[in-house]
Amino acid sequence: MNTKRQKKFLSLYKPVHDRFERFCRARVFGQMEYGDLMNDTLVIAFQKFHELKSEKAFLSYLFSICLRVLSNYNKKKKELSYHDSEQILNVSSDIRTDRDADVHLLYQALAKLPETQKESLILFEITGFSIKEIAELHDVSISVVKQRLVRGRKKLTQLLNPAPLSQLNKNNPS
Repeated sequence: MNTKRQKKFLSLYKPVHDRFERFCRARVFGQMEYGDLMNDTLVIAFQKFHELKSEKAFLSYLFSICLRVLSNYNKKKKELSYHDSEQILNVSSDIRTDRDADVHLLYQALAKLPETQKESLILFEITGFSIKEIAELHDVSISVVKQRLVRGRKKLTQLLNPAPLSQLNKNNPS
Protein backbone atom coordinates (compact mmCIF):
# COMPACT_ATOMS: atom_id res chain seq x y z
CA MET A 1 0.00 0.00 0.00
CA ASN A 2 1.08 3.51 -0.69
CA THR A 3 1.62 5.05 2.77
CA LYS A 4 1.36 8.61 1.45
CA ARG A 5 -2.06 7.86 -0.02
CA GLN A 6 -3.09 6.06 3.16
CA LYS A 7 -2.06 9.03 5.34
CA LYS A 8 -3.95 11.43 3.09
CA PHE A 9 -7.06 9.25 3.20
CA LEU A 10 -6.91 9.02 6.99
CA SER A 11 -6.35 12.76 7.35
CA LEU A 12 -9.57 13.36 5.41
CA TYR A 13 -11.48 10.59 7.17
CA LYS A 14 -10.70 11.34 10.83
CA PRO A 15 -12.59 14.67 10.97
CA VAL A 16 -15.72 13.19 9.36
CA HIS A 17 -15.72 9.82 11.12
CA ASP A 18 -18.47 10.68 13.63
CA ARG A 19 -20.80 12.15 11.01
CA PHE A 20 -20.18 9.17 8.72
CA GLU A 21 -20.86 6.70 11.53
CA ARG A 22 -24.13 8.46 12.48
CA PHE A 23 -25.19 8.40 8.84
CA CYS A 24 -24.47 4.67 8.53
CA ARG A 25 -26.22 3.82 11.80
CA ALA A 26 -29.36 5.69 10.83
CA ARG A 27 -29.36 4.65 7.18
CA VAL A 28 -29.04 0.88 7.63
CA PHE A 29 -31.23 0.35 10.64
CA GLY A 30 -32.60 -3.18 10.48
CA GLN A 31 -31.04 -4.01 7.13
CA MET A 32 -27.48 -4.91 8.05
CA GLU A 33 -24.84 -4.09 10.64
CA TYR A 34 -23.70 -0.50 10.34
CA GLY A 35 -20.09 -1.53 11.02
CA ASP A 36 -20.15 -3.83 8.01
CA LEU A 37 -21.50 -1.03 5.86
CA MET A 38 -18.82 1.35 7.12
CA ASN A 39 -16.05 -1.17 6.49
CA ASP A 40 -17.26 -2.06 3.00
CA THR A 41 -17.62 1.63 2.14
CA LEU A 42 -14.17 2.55 3.45
CA VAL A 43 -12.49 -0.27 1.54
CA ILE A 44 -14.08 0.85 -1.72
CA ALA A 45 -13.42 4.53 -0.94
CA PHE A 46 -9.74 3.84 -0.34
CA GLN A 47 -9.42 1.71 -3.47
CA LYS A 48 -10.99 4.47 -5.58
CA PHE A 49 -9.48 7.36 -3.63
CA HIS A 50 -7.56 8.51 -6.70
CA GLU A 51 -10.92 9.33 -8.34
CA LEU A 52 -11.82 11.93 -5.68
CA LYS A 53 -11.95 15.27 -7.46
CA SER A 54 -12.05 17.59 -4.44
CA GLU A 55 -11.03 17.04 -0.83
CA LYS A 56 -13.99 19.20 0.22
CA ALA A 57 -16.30 16.56 -1.25
CA PHE A 58 -14.81 13.68 0.75
CA LEU A 59 -17.83 13.15 3.00
CA SER A 60 -20.22 13.25 0.04
CA TYR A 61 -17.88 10.81 -1.70
CA LEU A 62 -18.21 8.43 1.27
CA PHE A 63 -21.99 8.84 1.36
CA SER A 64 -22.36 8.06 -2.34
CA ILE A 65 -20.29 4.90 -2.02
CA CYS A 66 -22.17 3.96 1.14
CA LEU A 67 -25.53 4.29 -0.61
CA ARG A 68 -24.34 2.16 -3.54
CA VAL A 69 -23.03 -0.53 -1.17
CA LEU A 70 -26.36 -0.55 0.66
CA SER A 71 -28.31 -0.62 -2.60
CA ASN A 72 -26.26 -3.56 -3.89
CA TYR A 73 -26.72 -5.35 -0.58
CA ASN A 74 -30.50 -4.88 -0.76
CA LYS A 75 -30.63 -6.08 -4.38
CA LYS A 76 -28.75 -9.25 -3.47
CA LYS A 77 -30.95 -9.74 -0.45
CA LYS A 78 -34.11 -9.45 -2.56
CA GLU A 79 -32.73 -11.85 -5.14
CA LEU A 80 -32.13 -14.41 -2.43
CA SER A 81 -35.61 -13.81 -0.95
CA TYR A 82 -34.35 -13.64 2.61
CA HIS A 83 -36.10 -10.35 3.30
CA ASP A 84 -38.50 -10.63 6.24
CA SER A 85 -39.80 -7.23 7.32
CA GLU A 86 -41.26 -8.57 10.56
CA GLN A 87 -37.85 -9.83 11.64
CA ILE A 88 -36.18 -6.54 10.69
CA LEU A 89 -38.39 -4.49 12.96
CA ASN A 90 -37.96 -6.63 16.09
CA VAL A 91 -36.57 -4.73 19.05
CA SER A 92 -33.13 -6.01 19.94
CA SER A 93 -32.53 -7.33 23.43
CA ASP A 94 -29.45 -5.21 24.10
CA ILE A 95 -31.27 -1.93 24.70
CA ARG A 96 -29.83 -0.60 27.94
CA THR A 97 -31.37 2.80 28.56
CA ASP A 98 -34.45 4.84 27.82
CA ARG A 99 -32.39 6.93 25.41
CA ASP A 100 -31.29 3.81 23.55
CA ALA A 101 -34.92 2.69 23.38
CA ASP A 102 -35.98 6.08 22.02
CA VAL A 103 -33.24 6.01 19.39
CA HIS A 104 -34.23 2.46 18.47
CA LEU A 105 -37.87 3.50 18.02
CA LEU A 106 -36.80 6.50 15.94
CA TYR A 107 -34.70 4.28 13.68
CA GLN A 108 -37.62 1.87 13.33
CA ALA A 109 -39.86 4.73 12.25
CA LEU A 110 -37.19 6.08 9.87
CA ALA A 111 -36.98 2.65 8.26
CA LYS A 112 -40.67 2.94 7.32
CA LEU A 113 -40.31 6.25 5.47
CA PRO A 114 -39.94 6.54 1.69
CA GLU A 115 -36.27 6.49 0.66
CA THR A 116 -36.06 10.14 -0.38
CA GLN A 117 -37.61 11.42 2.85
CA LYS A 118 -35.53 9.08 4.99
CA GLU A 119 -32.33 10.10 3.21
CA SER A 120 -33.04 13.82 3.56
CA LEU A 121 -33.94 13.54 7.25
CA ILE A 122 -30.86 11.49 8.07
CA LEU A 123 -28.56 13.87 6.23
CA PHE A 124 -30.13 16.99 7.77
CA GLU A 125 -31.11 15.97 11.30
CA ILE A 126 -28.60 13.25 12.15
CA THR A 127 -25.57 13.97 10.01
CA GLY A 128 -25.84 17.76 10.08
CA PHE A 129 -25.78 18.58 6.38
CA SER A 130 -27.31 21.89 5.30
CA ILE A 131 -30.35 21.95 3.01
CA LYS A 132 -28.17 23.34 0.24
CA GLU A 133 -25.64 20.51 0.64
CA ILE A 134 -28.40 17.90 0.52
CA ALA A 135 -29.85 19.51 -2.60
CA GLU A 136 -26.44 19.35 -4.28
CA LEU A 137 -25.85 15.77 -3.15
CA HIS A 138 -29.22 14.59 -4.49
CA ASP A 139 -29.14 16.91 -7.50
CA VAL A 140 -32.52 18.48 -6.68
CA SER A 141 -33.71 21.97 -5.80
CA ILE A 142 -33.65 23.39 -2.28
CA SER A 143 -37.46 23.50 -2.25
CA VAL A 144 -37.62 19.77 -3.00
CA VAL A 145 -35.33 19.04 -0.03
CA LYS A 146 -37.45 21.28 2.23
CA GLN A 147 -40.59 19.49 1.06
CA ARG A 148 -39.04 16.09 1.77
CA LEU A 149 -38.04 17.23 5.25
CA VAL A 150 -41.52 18.57 6.05
CA ARG A 151 -43.25 15.44 4.76
CA GLY A 152 -40.74 13.16 6.46
CA ARG A 153 -41.14 14.91 9.81
CA LYS A 154 -44.91 14.77 9.51
CA LYS A 155 -44.84 11.05 8.71
CA LEU A 156 -42.37 10.41 11.56
CA THR A 157 -44.70 12.21 13.95
CA GLN A 158 -47.55 9.97 12.82
CA LEU A 159 -45.45 6.84 13.18
CA LEU A 160 -44.07 7.75 16.60
CA ASN A 161 -47.35 9.09 17.97
CA PRO A 162 -50.22 7.13 16.42
CA ALA A 163 -52.92 8.93 18.47
CA PRO A 164 -54.77 11.49 16.32
CA LEU A 165 -53.91 15.10 17.08
CA SER A 166 -57.56 15.95 17.77
CA GLN A 167 -57.61 13.27 20.50
CA LEU A 168 -54.41 14.66 22.02
CA ASN A 169 -55.88 18.17 22.15
CA LYS A 170 -58.97 16.89 23.99
CA ASN A 171 -56.85 15.12 26.61
CA ASN A 172 -54.43 18.00 27.09
CA PRO A 173 -56.21 21.36 27.06
CA SER A 174 -53.67 24.18 27.01
